[in-house]
Formats: sequence, C-alpha cells, structure tokens
Amino acid sequence: MRDGDGLRDREIRAEQTHLDRVYRRLEEKIHEAEFLMDDASKRAQVGTPGALAERDAQVFRAGIHLNRLNSEFEDFLFGRIDLLEGRDGRRGPDGAYTSVEPAEGAVQDDGTAVIAETLHIGRLGVLDADYAPLVIDWRAPAAAPFYRATPVAPGRVVRRRVIRSKGRRVLGVEDDLLRPELAVKALEGGELPVVGDGALMAALGRARGHAMRDIVSSIQAEQDEVIRAPAASVTEVEGGPGTGKTAVALHRAAYLLYQDRRRYAGGILVVSPTPLLVSYTEGVLPSLGEEGQVAIRALGSLAEHENAGSGAGTAGAVAETYDPQPIARIKGSSRMQRVLRNAARGALDLGLRAPVPERLRVVASGARVELEADELRAVRQQVLGGTAPVNLMRPRARKLLLDALWEKSGGSRRYPDDPELAAEAREGFGEDVAAEDGFTGFLDAWWPELTPRQVLGAMADEGRLARWSRRVLRPGEARDLARALRERLDAAGNGPLSVHDVALLDELRVLLGAPARPKQREVDPLDQFTGLEELTTAADRNAAPRRDRTAERTEYAHVIVDEAQDLTPMQWRMVGRRGRQATWTVVGDPAQSSWSDPDGRSEAVEARDEALGRRPRRRFELTVNYRNPAELAELANRVLRLAMPGVQPPRAVRATGIEPRFVAVPDSPKDSVTEGGTEGGTDGAAGGTPDGAALGDAVRAEAERLLGEVEGTVGVVVAMGRRAEAARWLAGLGDRVVPLGSLEAKGLEYDATLVVSPAQIADESPAGLRVLYVALTRATQRLTVLSAAADLPDADGVPDLLRD
Repeated sequence: MRDGDGLRDREIRAEQTHLDRVYRRLEEKIHEAEFLMDDASKRAQVGTPGALAERDAQVFRAGIHLNRLNSEFEDFLFGRIDLLEGRDGRRGPDGAYTSVEPAEGAVQDDGTAVIAETLHIGRLGVLDADYAPLVIDWRAPAAAPFYRATPVAPGRVVRRRVIRSKGRRVLGVEDDLLRPELAVKALEGGELPVVGDGALMAALGRARGHAMRDIVSSIQAEQDEVIRAPAASVTEVEGGPGTGKTAVALHRAAYLLYQDRRRYAGGILVVSPTPLLVSYTEGVLPSLGEEGQVAIRALGSLAEHENAGSGAGTAGAVAETYDPQPIARIKGSSRMQRVLRNAARGALDLGLRAPVPERLRVVASGARVELEADELRAVRQQVLGGTAPVNLMRPRARKLLLDALWEKSGGSRRYPDDPELAAEAREGFGEDVAAEDGFTGFLDAWWPELTPRQVLGAMADEGRLARWSRRVLRPGEARDLARALRERLDAAGNGPLSVHDVALLDELRVLLGAPARPKQREVDPLDQFTGLEELTTAADRNAAPRRDRTAERTEYAHVIVDEAQDLTPMQWRMVGRRGRQATWTVVGDPAQSSWSDPDGRSEAVEARDEALGRRPRRRFELTVNYRNPAELAELANRVLRLAMPGVQPPRAVRATGIEPRFVAVPDSPKDSVTEGGTEGGTDGAAGGTPDGAALGDAVRAEAERLLGEVEGTVGVVVAMGRRAEAARWLAGLGDRVVPLGSLEAKGLEYDATLVVSPAQIADESPAGLRVLYVALTRATQRLTVLSAAADLPDADGVPDLLRD
C-alpha cells in the first residue's frame, strides 16, 4: 500500500491509540508506586530493626520506580517493528519472543507472509496487567532487531517504523520496509501499510539546539553493536567526524546500567574533553531513563568535587584557560612525573607555611638537647627514603626526630645491659618531648602539610624548577614552564588553571597525600528513643535534598573516555586512577588528534596502556558519517588528505545539493567583501591582513546570514587566540550563535558553521591541519568559510588550503 495523506493519518491515529493505552498503564503503575511508598513508610511505626530494614528497602525501590515513571520524556514511544513468526516459541523476561530468525514456513512459497508479532520500542519497558509487553525498553534484547535489521539481513523484521511524538501526542510516522519482495498481511488483516521512505534522513535533518539529543530512535546497526558490546574488558571505538561516537558512548552507559545495574552501582564516569561538550551532552542520559549513576566530567574539572574537605587542596580545581601548544606539550609529558615528585619533596624546604627552623632545641630530663642543621638534614633524608606520600610521612618524621634526640641525649648508652628498661625509658622520653609546645611547633614548621596548589605555585620560580627538573627537562623547557605558571599563579598557587594544570594537581594530590581525618558519625534521632542503631534510610534520604553521589566518588565501575586521542600522558594517569578496577570504553579518532609530537604520542600510548592494564580489548570502527552532507564532507576531506595522507574518511550518507559558501575579507575595510562557491563571486582579496573591524563586520554579517538560513544553532569557529574577539563581534545576535575556539569545537555540532581564517587555525600548532579538519566537520546543513588575506583566497574566495 503506497503512502498518501489518508494512509498517514490513519497510521498516526493507530499509533495514538496504542500510546493512549501505554499512558493509561503508566498512570496505574504510578498509583501502585505511590501506594507502596505510603505503605512502606508506615512500617517505621514498628520499632524493630527488621521492620525498619524492610521499610528502607521498599521505600527505596518504590521511590526509584516512581521517579522513573514520573519523568517527562520526549518521544517516550519512538519505534515499532512488525515481525514474522520465529523459529521457537520462547519468551524473554520482557514478554517478547526471543527468536531472531524466522520460522520454517513463515514465508510461503508464493512470497506471502503474515505478521506474527508487533513490538513497540520506547525509553522504558511497560507491561500490561497480563504481563504482555506494551513497550519494550530500547536496551532489551528484543529491541535489538529495531537497530540491527537491514534489507540485506532483515531476520524476522518486515517493517521498521519510527514514531515521532511530543508528550502524549503522536505527530508522525516514517517506515522502512525491509522485505519489500513479500506480500505481507498485518495482524489486523489486510496489506501491511508503509508510510514515508526516509526515517533516518528525517531524523538527521532536524534542527540542532544547544543540547545533544539522544539517537535512540535512529541508532544504526554498526552503532548498536558498540552499544551492546559486552563490558568485561576494554571496548575501543574509532570513527571519523559525524559517526556518532559521543552519542554511542552515552547510550552505552545507559545500556550497561540496564544490563547489570548491581555491577555498575559503583558508578560510570564519562570523561569529555571540554566543558562545552559536557553541557552539550549532559541531558542525554536522563532522556534515556538513566541519571544519578553516571558522572559526566570535563578533563579540566575531573577533580573538582572529589577532594572537597579532604585537605588535599585540589577541591575547586577547575580549568579556566588553555596553554599554548609548547607549554601544553611540556605539562602533558610523562616526564612531569619525576619533576612533580622532586617538587613535592623539595617544597618542604621552602617554608611555604612558616619559615623552616634550622635548629631543634628541647629540654628532656632537666637537660637541653639540640639538633643542628646538618643533623636535621640527615633526618629529613632518612624520612624521605620511604615511599609514602609526603604528607603521610609526618608520623615517620616525628619518630625519627625523637630517635635522633634520644641518641643525642645519650639515652641509648644508659642502659646497655637492660633492653627492656632502655625501651621503657625511650618511650617515656618520647612522651615528654612530644608534649612540649616547642617540639610540636617545630614539627609543624619543619614538616608542614603541603597542598598541590602550594607546590605548583612554588614551581613558578625558575631557580627551584631548574633544580627539580635537572636531567628531566631541557633548560629552555624549565624556563618556559616556570614563566607560564608565574603568569597566572601567585606564590601560593592561587589563580586561574589551565586544562593541563588540573592533571598536574591531581598527580601532586597523590604524591602529597592527605592525612586521614576522623569521621563524625551522624546520630539518628530514633536511636535516642529506641536504642536501635539505624543507618540513614531511603525514607530519610527521600525527605532530604538529594546529593550527587557521583561527585563523591574517586573510583568507578566503568569509565568512558571520549575524544581519547587528545589525552596527554599526565591526563591518562589522572583518568586511570579513577578506573583501577573498572571496565572501559575508549572512543576516539586519530585523524582529529590535536597532538603532533611523535614522542608525545608514543608517551600517550604508553600511559593509555598503563591505565587500561592487561584487560582484553575489543575494537570497533564506525564508518558512516551521519552529520555532514556529502558536499561539506568532501571539502573537509581535502584537509584530511593533507593532514593524514592515506586515511580513509567516513562515508557521508546524504546529500543536500547545497555547496559550501566561501567569503574573503579584503585587505582594506573600504573594499567590498568577495563571495564565492555556488553563491557566485567577484575579484579576490589582495595580500596583507584585513583590518580587525572589517573582519569583525564580515563575521557578524555571515553569522546573521546563516541565522536566516537555518532554524537551529550556528557555530562560529575561530583560532584559539581570537575567542574573546569573536564573542564581541557576535554580541547581541542571540543564543543561537555560539562563538568558540578551534580546540573547543571537538564533539559539537551545529546546523550551520562559520569557519574564520582556515590558515590561522592551521598555523596555530603543528597539529593545526587536524584541528581545521575538526572545525570543517561540525555542520549538519550549511558551511561558510571566511578567509582573510593570509589565507590566499582565489577569485571565488576559496582559500589556498581548501583548493583541490
């Protein structure tokens, strides 16, 4: 049956009827959950441990269930598959048949068949009162054919339908007929209707907002294989721009929680390269029915919450800026491990908290005992011979100081023939001396508790850093690193941090350690009346503001690393600490790497291997570009061929007929802007550099033009050094326009992208061509390239870098 307005309307009404039934059942389940909450809370009136534990368990389970049922979902019900009879009659826990392949005789010799089962796919599973499936959770095994079936390998699937809804209203349907050669009868009788012919293309063409949408209704077969891959080891995923790597990683987190919630109760960590990408993606998991167990963190804020109150000095360590590439390369190098170790120990001699005393003088048994500077240095070297973190060596320092004082007082010679009496005298000597204010004050100044910030600030001194980095960094590297630290941090280490500073602080946190602090037990008021020792219960937690428990974790059950190709060795060490016992999903694309130093890349590989350990690895490659139209992908591929010759780009699946637009800003602000591409053009610009005002005017004009051509967002990508300028140029245009630096664009997508001065982006660093490739692959609909004179545009405004 062919598509038509009457057919489409009838099919929308049919799906609306089913959706109405689903929501009636959800309302029943909400009432049941509310009843369980109320009933369980009454059990607290029985003052026995068993009743309280039972109340806690029931309220906790009912509360989670009620929270999920009350969540508002866009496209709650988004898919449907119509299936032939299966080879066996076994049903899974979701009520659906488990067979993937059709039964013998499901297709008659004359090419006719009958639909045996229809499954609706949604964000949560819903059963009717008789436990028959109204909706199959998208992560359930029965839903896999919705994503895996293709015309080449359809299995039991005859028709796949994507349902578009808003709230409780069905807005549209799009069908893919996977067995067009069959004459199929529907469950209701009559020919199986087919509506539309482009469900995936319709999903890809939708306007983008400021947050990533889930792709749960349009996951493709190769993406689904990654999402559902077993998690017992390391899953490595490579794929070019637009292949859905980030979305796949987030959907994988939701899938793993669905499959084994108990195993991943320890939390899942998703590491993103930038705060922009975090804010772009953080709404995906709640839309998939999962929140609370997954922490999405930018590299520059990975340690922001974990150490609050620990005394480690990294709480609030959030990156606010970026380092130039040469400095980033030094800070990211694995050589910094040795530099930081030397700094953590050497900072003890600097008097960061108070002047370091050069003499220890105490009175013991009526006599004065002193340790001079050389004796104190010997004790310090003896203490530092241990392997414990510096701050945790303080008890050892205390003991060895007392030993040195005892020896200096001659105490060890007084009882040569009575070891037991000598030990007793030594203990009394230690107790007397340690109680003196002079000794405790000396110990506080001589072995202070250091913080990572203080040590990092101390490294800003060129002389100190030269000593601590001798035979590790080249003299010029040490000088440049000290200068870069000094530009932003004061002597105490206070000031704005870069992304790479955070990894250094995390390393120092481990090297320094934090003395254990006594925990204060919260007293339950109920204990005062019943004598029962009850821990905080779910009912109590439900009444109190909920904490983000993922923010309190320092280790996770599963770690997902997005844009893994950009992590430095020191960042791999930071991430690796959070997944010592974890399973991993590592997502990246070497062609988008911002690193060009061969030594740095090899160091990063070693650090990555150390973080992942000896776990078995399973590799996947995503090969299809769903983001960029073919016209835009071809332009970006010209840069890829320059950046990484021989690398095969992902295949774009759609074409729009809209070619990239090229615009050149002339050398003089009095001259007109030249245009090229399919939009036509005039004479190109001469050599030189455009006036700043002229460039700003051109950027604003092109951004306004793109705003008028697309319904969603417009990304304006400039070289990192022009981010502040770009923000001023675009001020007042509204929140649909997003100015961003070239390194911030990774992982993001916009309906339209304006790339400003490709040559300036390419010349920013040795990896500039790969960074430019990333910038050119952000658009889903339209791309404009704005060239300055340094780009050497031709008569059509096409810059030299982008010409064939």
